[in-house]
Amino acid sequence: MALWTTNASPGQARVPGITVTLPAGPEGAPLDGRLLLFVSTLPADHPIEPRFQVNDQDDTQQVFGLDVDGWKPGTARTLGKGANGYPLAGLRDLPPGEYTMQALLHVYETFHRADGHVVKLPADRGEGQVLARAPGNRYSAPLRVRVGGGEPIDLTLDQAIPAIPRPPDTRYVKHLDLPNERLSRFWGRPVSLGAVVVLPEGWERHPEQRYPLAVFHGHFQATYQEMREEPPDPSLPPVDLEGLRQHCPNGHEGEACTRYGYERLVQEKAHAFFQTWTSPGFPRAILLVVQHANPYFDDSYAVNSENLGPYGDAITFDLIPEIERRFRGIGPWARALYGGSTGGWESLAAQVLYPDQYNGAWAACPDPIDFRSYMTIDLYAHENAFHSSGPWRRTPRPASRDHLGSLRSTVEQENRFELALGSHSRSGGQWDAWEAVFSPVGPDGYPRRIFDKRTGVVDRKVAGSWRERFDLVHILRRDWATLGPKLRGKIHLSVGLSDNFFLNDAVYRAEEFLAQASPPADAEFVYGLRDEHCFSGDTSTFNAVSRLTYTERLLPKMAEWWARTAPPGTDVSGWRGASGTPTPPGHPPVDGVGDKAGGGAKGEAGQRPR
Repeated sequence: MALWTTNASPGQARVPGITVTLPAGPEGAPLDGRLLLFVSTLPADHPIEPRFQVNDQDDTQQVFGLDVDGWKPGTARTLGKGANGYPLAGLRDLPPGEYTMQALLHVYETFHRADGHVVKLPADRGEGQVLARAPGNRYSAPLRVRVGGGEPIDLTLDQAIPAIPRPPDTRYVKHLDLPNERLSRFWGRPVSLGAVVVLPEGWERHPEQRYPLAVFHGHFQATYQEMREEPPDPSLPPVDLEGLRQHCPNGHEGEACTRYGYERLVQEKAHAFFQTWTSPGFPRAILLVVQHANPYFDDSYAVNSENLGPYGDAITFDLIPEIERRFRGIGPWARALYGGSTGGWESLAAQVLYPDQYNGAWAACPDPIDFRSYMTIDLYAHENAFHSSGPWRRTPRPASRDHLGSLRSTVEQENRFELALGSHSRSGGQWDAWEAVFSPVGPDGYPRRIFDKRTGVVDRKVAGSWRERFDLVHILRRDWATLGPKLRGKIHLSVGLSDNFFLNDAVYRAEEFLAQASPPADAEFVYGLRDEHCFSGDTSTFNAVSRLTYTERLLPKMAEWWARTAPPGTDVSGWRGASGTPTPPGHPPVDGVGDKAGGGAKGEAGQRPR
């Protein structure tokens, strides 16, 4: 093993190159990918392995990454000066001491795309682009080592992540995998779209009835997570709502959430929704959760992209009509979109870019819908994404905050994290995902950088391309003469005023235009005071609770809108439902599959910031 040393200062370690061996196996074919080294201050027997310990918060552990091509089994590679690191930039910066190390190879496949480019990317393998869990990735056992004395460090990738079992179907929830010709042609290999379909109560008993479709967009979900037929597990810690409000207001995983009973709350709300879903007065509709993980992210953003392919057309013109054909849907006037964060952006984007194919978008805490507020960056005015500057100082741009405004991470920190995980926008992280979706293809076949990952310098030409194709507020302004009549009453936006990722700023810009647009937009805006990511319009409680009632709250609003805008003479009584009113046992098929929402009914008045 070749060792290398640095011109280390007295407090720094002399760090050798770290050898990682890929054992010989029955397959024997060379592998391409990203070799990652995780370095942790926690003990080797910690219940969470180092590959799960890196993040964009202060408690992150260290990771280094290096591209490998044609790695032959039975040989070793060395991580040394060429490895990109986060938070420390390079191995030379690692202080002397004892650490737990773990290596992982994120395996890439070679794609021969229809545009003529040949690229190496990590195909999704059913996990939703989580490299630490991706089936087929090789990794080593955590090993306690000493750094500082020049001792050799050897790790062996002798373990492989197993395949993920397919979730079972139930009476209400079905899982489909549908090959798609458009995407297969683009990627030069078979590509499918996944779908989780939730059927309404009575679907089997009334084969003559047709139903509206509510399309849920968001990050990868293996199954439908909002509904649970079984009662909550009685052994779970009880729910302490006040404790959750104080220590787990957003309902994310963590020790505080566990301590105050969040897992129990999740199961309680999911079981309560099952009871609501099957109750007599609740609207009857088909729910569709789209699975479109791809080589760049756990989600395609449901648009046509130069780097990802025609996912927008594949979902809108292939997947959705097929779901409606198989499960007795109605068609475009009886479709709506909803989701939060990534799903919020997608819901609005699909409604704007395919205005005749959907009748309503409920978008919560959407990713940046105006690139003048690309989180804290104005892509058209700022020269540098990492900092603002004046004659005497530079100020880092924040990327994440808590609800009181305390900084959690900067734009530069998050992008250096992604640069360690993967080159050429292949980290699977959020900034790289936006780049892959929005950017033109570069000469090497990978996405053009919107800004340099090391310096933060913004590429104005790339920003101009983003503006014309994917800046949703710009598109609304530019095309309102034709879009306005088709979108009246269909746009509903909600966001917390303390959104952790500053996503409320772009929503303000959307409201500035839509509030005075002519013809009228009749758009709805709901803001949550002190609410973080991802506020979904419920001002009566906090996010940890309201995020668990999303469909239960929105579907009645969708049903009311569909009924108001249905083609004249359409019988909507078979699926509409009414609070406290039983749904009649059987109805004739709903007639008329239109391309446009009928009428021009006014939407509810927007709620101004409180």
